[in-house]
Amino acid sequence: MRESSPRRGWVSLYAVAFMLLVGAGVALVASSAGALRSIGLLWLSALLSAAAIVAAVVAVVLPRRP
Repeated sequence: MRESSPRRGWVSLYAVAFMLLVGAGVALVASSAGALRSIGLLWLSALLSAAAIVAAVVAVVLPRRP
């Protein structure tokens, strides 16, 4: 009998990645609404986007718990 391979993907980490992406979008919209007076919100948006990418990759790479 063939053993099943370890299942991959954590839905909770996908949810975290999605929320980080939503936060990045909110920061970007807030920055553009403020006529880009400060680049702080742009940096926040970039950092949240990078964190979302990392969370999504980790969600795919880590095996789920049995």
